[in-house]
Amino acid sequence: MRSLWTAATGMSAQQLNIDTISNNLANVNTTAYKKERTEFKSLLYQTMQRADLDPANAAGRPVNLQVGLGVRPAATVRAFDVGNFQATLNKLDLAIEGHGFFVVQTAEDTIAYTRDGAFKLSITDEGRMLVTAEGYPILGIDDTPIFIPDEIEISALSISFEGNLSYMDAQGIEQDLDLQIALVQFSNTLGLEALGGNLYGTTVASGEAIYEYEGGLSKLSRLVQGYLEMSNVQVAEEMVSLIVAQRAYELSSKAITTSDEMLQTANNLKR
Repeated sequence: MRSLWTAATGMSAQQLNIDTISNNLANVNTTAYKKERTEFKSLLYQTMQRADLDPANAAGRPVNLQVGLGVRPAATVRAFDVGNFQATLNKLDLAIEGHGFFVVQTAEDTIAYTRDGAFKLSITDEGRMLVTAEGYPILGIDDTPIFIPDEIEISALSISFEGNLSYMDAQGIEQDLDLQIALVQFSNTLGLEALGGNLYGTTVASGEAIYEYEGGLSKLSRLVQGYLEMSNVQVAEEMVSLIVAQRAYELSSKAITTSDEMLQTANNLKR
């Protein structure tokens, strides 16, 4: 019976859907996390009779007679809507207004991108380096790590909307550090690959990173110091989606049970 295998594909698809929803709920408090949504497509159709409007055929058939063979997951789409901002009063916390990403140098010396602006200072031989929570350097517009001089108090540090670093000296005069945090955008943000740890990597679909300071973008991002972007997961929406997925899973399971009962009834006819 086709229904046995068709319902099995429905159960498998809804299992993946629940896995995705569970991951969203698990990251409801993850800084700058972007929720995912699973998309599905139908499988092949078995055509039992085709539409036939040939005048020579007196009966005619205006529609096809087809039976679907199930469903399959097509993609997991990430929503890059900006989440709510939360004030932290920490001078090293940065939130991005817009579609920009920070540039991060990973442990493998590859380049990754993130919207998580919960930055820290790492003490190195070259000075205090601006890093992520995992210790990955944040890169400036010259593609090198950003070092903050030891004599500068973090409480006096100021980061502009464009990412320029400056500080207030003892005389109350603002001094430019000639450092700028790099912000990038992508032609197709949905094409980015999630690497874990709030990091994303480029793919053929996303295109290469476009640096905002070079211009050519219709709308630039802005940095907000002392704030963090929170997850854009809406718990109420995820709970509704979870209930729908659970019911769809149960109905697919019920279809298998019903098909089994029908087969049992057919087998008992010989008695």
